[in-house]
Amino acid sequence: MKQKVLFLCTGNACRSQMAEGWLRHLGGERFAAYSAGLVAHGKNPRAIAAMQVAGVDISGQKSEALDSSLLNSIDLLITVCSHADERCPLVPASCQKQHWPFDDPAKASGTEDEIMAEFYRVRDQIRDRIKKFIAE
Repeated sequence: MKQKVLFLCTGNACRSQMAEGWLRHLGGERFAAYSAGLVAHGKNPRAIAAMQVAGVDISGQKSEALDSSLLNSIDLLITVCSHADERCPLVPASCQKQHWPFDDPAKASGTEDEIMAEFYRVRDQIRDRIKKFIAE
């Protein structure tokens, strides 16, 4: 049976979407990956593009707000931003919780190349953390 892992951030637009995509791509045979936000802002096109460059298609994933039925069905909740970690609802006793803070690439400024460089940097940090998680 696959371990159900939910990545939670503020708007389910960038970091949690990338984390879900990486876990599906790298550990899909062992894990069922989900993502949600405290609210749903819609997927960030730059996050989709950054993942596509790495060979991972997240365009079919949904941007969803956390609901109690999803929260009650998972084994592990991982918050990927401090805002979500601080405002996360209580998790069921059967669910573990971890916090993996990542910078928000959507807050990057500068030229398009500079902004995308930040998306690539955060994408790669998330990939590396997912690889470590799978190996543990």
